[in-house]
Amino acid sequence: MDSTYKRHLITAALPYANGAVHIGHLAGVYIPADIYSRYLRMRGRDVRFICGSDEHGVPITIKARQQNCTPQEIVDKYHLIIKDSFERLGISFDIYSRTSSQIHHKTASDFFKKLYEAGKFIEKESEQYYDEEAKHFLADRYITGTCPKCSAENAYGDQCEKCGSTLSPTELINPKSTLSGNTPVMKKTSHWYLPLDQYEPWLKEWILEGHKEWKVNVYGQCKSWIDGGLQPRAVSRDLDWGVPVPVEGAEGKVLYVWFDAPIGYISNTIELMPDDWQKWWKDEETKLVHFIGKDNIVFHCIVFPAMLKAYGDGFILPENVPANEFLNLEGNKISTSRNWAVWLHEYLDEFPGQEDVLRYVLCANAPETKDNDFTWKDFQTRNNSELVGIFGNFVNRAVVLTHKYFEGEVPAPVKNEPLDEETLAQIPVIKKNIEDSLENYRFRDALKEAMNLARLGNKYLTDTEPWKVAKSDIERVASILNVSLQICANLAVAFEPFLPHTTQKLRYILNMKSSRWEEFGHGSILHPGHKINEARLLFDKIEDSAIDFQVAKLEATKELNQETSQSGEAASEEIVSQIAPLKDECTYDEFMKMDIRTATVLEAVRVPKTDKLLQLTIDTGTDTRTIVSGIAEYYSPEEMVGKQICILANLAPRKIKGIESKGMILMAKEENGKMRIVTPEERLGNGSTIS
Repeated sequence: MDSTYKRHLITAALPYANGAVHIGHLAGVYIPADIYSRYLRMRGRDVRFICGSDEHGVPITIKARQQNCTPQEIVDKYHLIIKDSFERLGISFDIYSRTSSQIHHKTASDFFKKLYEAGKFIEKESEQYYDEEAKHFLADRYITGTCPKCSAENAYGDQCEKCGSTLSPTELINPKSTLSGNTPVMKKTSHWYLPLDQYEPWLKEWILEGHKEWKVNVYGQCKSWIDGGLQPRAVSRDLDWGVPVPVEGAEGKVLYVWFDAPIGYISNTIELMPDDWQKWWKDEETKLVHFIGKDNIVFHCIVFPAMLKAYGDGFILPENVPANEFLNLEGNKISTSRNWAVWLHEYLDEFPGQEDVLRYVLCANAPETKDNDFTWKDFQTRNNSELVGIFGNFVNRAVVLTHKYFEGEVPAPVKNEPLDEETLAQIPVIKKNIEDSLENYRFRDALKEAMNLARLGNKYLTDTEPWKVAKSDIERVASILNVSLQICANLAVAFEPFLPHTTQKLRYILNMKSSRWEEFGHGSILHPGHKINEARLLFDKIEDSAIDFQVAKLEATKELNQETSQSGEAASEEIVSQIAPLKDECTYDEFMKMDIRTATVLEAVRVPKTDKLLQLTIDTGTDTRTIVSGIAEYYSPEEMVGKQICILANLAPRKIKGIESKGMILMAKEENGKMRIVTPEERLGNGSTIS
């Protein structure tokens, strides 16, 4: 343990508040950051773990336009979803705030103003696309056109999502404004830039000479950027959502989100400790560590440090930036726009009480040195074989046998043999391996060592066979179970950073008040005569049906993406002219009686002796119910499982073919008579109301 620091400031990348958190975010950033923070606290270190929602930028304004609401409504919605999900998973932030807060606006504004007044920026005039009808300068994502690399339509001004090429708006063929659909014109605008090139010699010395111990992927990306020559980087944009540029004559301009967001670490610390924050950011005895994904390396290793260097006033720099690579899903890149993801809030709803299973699998399979892949089959196997079969099985056997032979009291080790001492002697070695791995940000290795402790216990019980020995030598059984319970107690400490929900249950079983790291490695944590509680299962087996449901959800998403990709604009233009006439008008009060909500199909079967009816079991968020729907000629039962639908939830029940149907699915009827299910543009929580 590095004793040269009095305190540790841990930051995790601010998640973008235009969507929920998915497993890629968790594996890349939040689970390793939480493990590290929990470990340091257990070692008695003074720790602050800082995070919050990143709530400014173009994608949020685009989503607000799409949903016909304000950007504030978008960030309010997702900030709550993200914060609640983190809390349920057990991410132990000391503060989780947001960049739309007044404290952040003031902090970011003051930061910019000081650099501006000190002459640290350069001002440059450039030409940028402008929508004459909307009277708005267009950020990259407000411009679409034909990709010059692959000829795909609807490429964005900064990236083509089909071929993955990085673009600039002026490269697009036939550019169009997403605001009006018109062809934009070039118009002059002025912005402020941070001259990164001026900090290049300092960055070379600080990173390339001073931090060769950084992870290869982090060091390599920094070296590539620096060797390629750094360029001035804009710190302002023409937008109406964000922190206003605090300079006279800068109306209609806000701080560029990459400049604004990292200041959120500082403003969140100020919010947490208004009178004490400076020693966490301006004292060389504070160790600052940024946990991020690889797409944020340049901002946290080059741009933000250059900002702090320009600011001066004693701001410390990160001691390490242990960025991870990307996690893929079932062989494909995670994509929020295509809904190809496992969303944390959905997982927590669909696997109640199994928060630690996700923590375990994502840590065991973390993309620490290269991109990795998450599959539901591997998720199931790791739970059933490792958590249930090794960890849970050992603890359960040790506790059950203690109650069977010694009425739940820790027996005294009255008849030891060499195997006992050899087994206990391995615990300090495992502890040292865990410490070395955690302190060097190798979380997969640390978790593997912790699981080796459970494997050690299982092997010890298998080798000693106390259930057989009990027939002839109960004193020997006492020693065997004492050793086994000491291993259980050590497991309660070793796994605390990784599986906090599980170790809480294990401490209850063992009647341990706390998990103290200094006790880890000792063979006498539980003293003879100590009373333990009855055995409880630490983990539940995950059945095939639960995995089949998740795979079906992904298959439905894949099919929907393929349909969308194949249909394109031309197809949508063909669904044209003949539209059914409007029905008689209804009053507002009549409309408000309808309770339309989202739901997810759990099971689907054909109704016997019918051609058109499917019987659907659905989760409405408040109950599980049955709906009978005449969609069998358009959708197979397999297509429906996992699909999110919209239902009229308060329709009076009625019996169809002897089955009580409670509700009606919202459908859209095309001009050719084909029926399609109405689904939300993005996956929502079950029970979300539609109005």
